[in-house]
Amino acid sequence: MNATFADIHAAADYIGPGAIEVPLYQTEIFDICRRSSPFGQRIKQVPATGHPSRFFEQTAIPNPGTAGFVNPRSIVPTVVSPTRIELSVPLKAIVSQINYNLFDIELGDQQKQFAYLQAKDLVDTVSGVLVTHDIALWNGNDTSLSTPTTTQYMGAIAQIVAGGQTLSIPAPNSIVNGLKTAVAEMCASSGFYVRPTAIYANPMLLDLIDQEMKAEFNVVLNTDVITGGIRVKMLSTQAGDLPLIPDWSLGYTGTVGSGSASLPAYIVTEDLIEYHWLGDPAPRIFQLGLPNSMTYQYVAVKFGAPVVKGASFAHYQVLVTGR
Repeated sequence: MNATFADIHAAADYIGPGAIEVPLYQTEIFDICRRSSPFGQRIKQVPATGHPSRFFEQTAIPNPGTAGFVNPRSIVPTVVSPTRIELSVPLKAIVSQINYNLFDIELGDQQKQFAYLQAKDLVDTVSGVLVTHDIALWNGNDTSLSTPTTTQYMGAIAQIVAGGQTLSIPAPNSIVNGLKTAVAEMCASSGFYVRPTAIYANPMLLDLIDQEMKAEFNVVLNTDVITGGIRVKMLSTQAGDLPLIPDWSLGYTGTVGSGSASLPAYIVTEDLIEYHWLGDPAPRIFQLGLPNSMTYQYVAVKFGAPVVKGASFAHYQVLVTGR
């Protein structure tokens, strides 16, 4: 038998004849916290042109209309010109800091029970910035791109609503038929070539769609894989099969099933939604020196802002009410 010495660094759970029980923990920390949403992964990431990031949007082509028809023996051409507008998006900043106390780091190193904890907390700090970013992509509370009123993004919801493309589906009207009609209206535009690519909604609304399809048509929707291996239901529309993407950051009001719930869905053309980034599309980590408090300081920084191009014709807000 080999005799060894062991130091007990915690209060004993039980002390008795031939037994001293001390608390031990699993070295892996249970963690299923949300860290990202599909929306931020599916939209375009483009470098900003400056602050603000500027771009042009063409709203009409040079079209002579009926005035273009003239007598072929007496041609008098109609002067035309393209219609373009200048737009811009101001860049915003998201920052987060985590401090590691020198004493705590050395104590953890000596105990060797959670050796990976420092790295995990640093990665989680970056993930926290991305969660804030993902929520603000939809829900940022700024009210104007040209004249910012808050330090947050002007979220995609605010930009789509400002575009004026909104449809309400009150109970007991069919949710599926309403969504299909909205997509058909987008595709029927005579001035723009619009092909929406996805429908985003809270999982509770998508569950109502599933229930409706099963109850009325005895149909189970097909599924397909989108970003990150996530499998979602598909809805057949005039723009093809569109993925019904559940997004937890899209909130709703009321209680589903009580007749008081109002649940939004967003039909979007993802190619026309951009995130203008500065420096790097991902958060960057900067390490500061040891101050008098003897702590290691790490700051996560992300600069940029989302812009919804064609908000007045390429995207749609659908409000499902009275559910």
